[in-house]
Amino acid sequence: MKPMPVAVDEARPDIRSDSEEPTKPTFRHVGIDLAVNSTSAKPASSYSARFAERIAALKREGRYRVFAELTRPLGKHPFVLWQGPSGPRKVVNWCSNDYLGMGHNPLVNAAMQQAVAEGATGAGGTRNIGGTNARHVALERLLAGLHGKPAALTFTSGYSANLASLSVLGSLLPHTVILSDADNHNSMIEGIRRSGAEKVIFEHNSPRDLEAKLRAIAADRPKLIVFESVYSMSGNIAPIREFVALAKKYGAMTYVDEVHAVGMYGARGGGVTEEMGLAQEIDVIQGTLGKAFGMQGGYVAGDESVVDCIRSFGASFIFSTSLAPVLAAGAIASISHLMASPVERARQREHVALLRKRLGEAKLPMMLSQTPKGFASHIVPVFVGDPVLAKAVSDRLLSEHAIYIQPINYPTVPRGTERLRIAPGPLHTPELIEALVQSLDTLWRDMQLPRRVPGTGEPDARALARA
Repeated sequence: MKPMPVAVDEARPDIRSDSEEPTKPTFRHVGIDLAVNSTSAKPASSYSARFAERIAALKREGRYRVFAELTRPLGKHPFVLWQGPSGPRKVVNWCSNDYLGMGHNPLVNAAMQQAVAEGATGAGGTRNIGGTNARHVALERLLAGLHGKPAALTFTSGYSANLASLSVLGSLLPHTVILSDADNHNSMIEGIRRSGAEKVIFEHNSPRDLEAKLRAIAADRPKLIVFESVYSMSGNIAPIREFVALAKKYGAMTYVDEVHAVGMYGARGGGVTEEMGLAQEIDVIQGTLGKAFGMQGGYVAGDESVVDCIRSFGASFIFSTSLAPVLAAGAIASISHLMASPVERARQREHVALLRKRLGEAKLPMMLSQTPKGFASHIVPVFVGDPVLAKAVSDRLLSEHAIYIQPINYPTVPRGTERLRIAPGPLHTPELIEALVQSLDTLWRDMQLPRRVPGTGEPDARALARA
């Protein structure tokens, strides 16, 4: 019987009908002809053209990402050197994830210099094959202590930490249901997907919807509630106390991503869970070394058996070269300093409050972050609402005002909510804040951009200024 042909999806030119003749490529290596005898081989240029069209579509939508080439001169944060069309130019970076400037802290720099002098450069292997350094062990002990947990495990990135941890936690317990916040990061989504566990999405930051979803799950099934403490593009902070109460009520584990909170919140920089006094109520805390701590890498902290399972079964941990020991040395210095010093966090909060106040007075459309009572997010999003305009504002800030703020577009945020994401730090002086507000106000006036966030009766900035 002749097989039924499969229709070709016109939106997916890479999918062919089964009735088409498969192509047989030619392979050549060091002058040896390994050609398959075929007259139907498709030229490589046709594939390149398909990929080029996908890039062209991104550009038509205004979503094509252009990397700004930036150099960070030592000790000059938040100033960077931008390699512009006319050569290097000093600009102010307002969107760095090195939130507290710890990447250039003298103590951190000295620790890394010493580590390099002692040979702690590359790791030399995976953790299981020659790649476990004394600095890895010391860093993991420090991270466990930071969060008050028995154990911690480091990764080469926060993405890898979520990927490994959630894939393991969801797969080792049969019939697990993972309840995931609708705004969770892509790394969490991918980790959950790879686990093969059933996934239930609850409305963003909604204890009501989470409880409705929990109530519908059989009491004897393992359950894992997964959410972030601070959401990086909105500045929203999770209602962790309510989530913990629901976890206890319905017998669920909790997993919180604190990557945008560690170093920033809590008396010792342990994150929002520490500031709320809830770190001991959370089963797994995931964090990063690459934001407020100013380094690179990620980690998880929790009970010994849980962390050991992630270590023993997490593919992205097992098969990755371990974190460079020099980065571990820098992270130890940075974390140790921030555990003892409240100065950086206090100054950063002062500057966030000043920026919010000035944006409100200038009637610029700052987007209101959802936060528990008594909390203020360190992330300040300013609404634009169009990808092309967001890119244009960013370009003009850079070229005309020596200010760097990367535009945030889909898929990082929903279409129609494109924005500028501002992250004030302890080294952004009041003078720099005033220059930023004046520059934004000038561009909003020149470009006739909206002064209101859709769905509000007034600019969110004014509402925040009164709060």
